[in-house]
Amino acid sequence: MGIGIIGAIIVGGLAGWIASMIMKADTGLIANIGLGIVGAVVLNFILGLFDIYAADAWMPQLLVGLVGACLVIWAWRAIRGRG
Repeated sequence: MGIGIIGAIIVGGLAGWIASMIMKADTGLIANIGLGIVGAVVLNFILGLFDIYAADAWMPQLLVGLVGACLVIWAWRAIRGRG
């Protein structure tokens, strides 16, 4: 069932915002939502390779989105040479 589209946007925005504060990235609202959602997708994919799946509740998805967004910010900086 999942958290739904609206829930994913809210959780993604929150996860992206927290990640941008942790990683000291200066991003806006849309970028925060994108970071959180992309981060959650990336980390869910990586965890799925190890047969680990986050629950469909908002708290586990927030944690996965947060860690995933930090990973995406780190990777982006490493690629651009600002790591």
